[in-house]
Amino acid sequence: MINRIIRFLWPAIGAFAAVLILFLFENTTGLALLMAPFGASCVIVFALPDSPLAKPRNVIGGHVISTFTGLAFLHAFGQHAWTLAAAVALSIVLMQVTKTIHPPAGADPLVVILAGAGWSFLLTPVLAGALLLVGLSAAYRFVLQSSQIQQTKASADSK
Repeated sequence: MINRIIRFLWPAIGAFAAVLILFLFENTTGLALLMAPFGASCVIVFALPDSPLAKPRNVIGGHVISTFTGLAFLHAFGQHAWTLAAAVALSIVLMQVTKTIHPPAGADPLVVILAGAGWSFLLTPVLAGALLLVGLSAAYRFVLQSSQIQQTKASADSK
């Protein structure tokens, strides 16, 4: 029972640490690194780390492609219901074609268009935040795997 609870807590601890680090780094540097879709990305990279959707290519590529699409629609056509819908739809197509599907990135065009974001949004928070999130998830997996290896060795030594 305790092992099951701990297994459920690890992803929450990873997400907590990632969001906290992104926020603290943002406060220290003044660079925007957080956006709402990164919360959903944390669910995938920490709770489903072996999913193809959690691969660095998908996390970074999905967010960059979808944000670029949203920015292109916003700056070419403005903020309208149809630009919101078309940007999300095209983002899905582009993520499929490039094999970078990452469901949380589907929200990026909505965030971009509704906020009236500028092109710099593509670099911060999107690219910089996604890179940092991927790096933090890799560190999380390393710590988790090291912990599991130590537990395996300890149980083998006790037999």
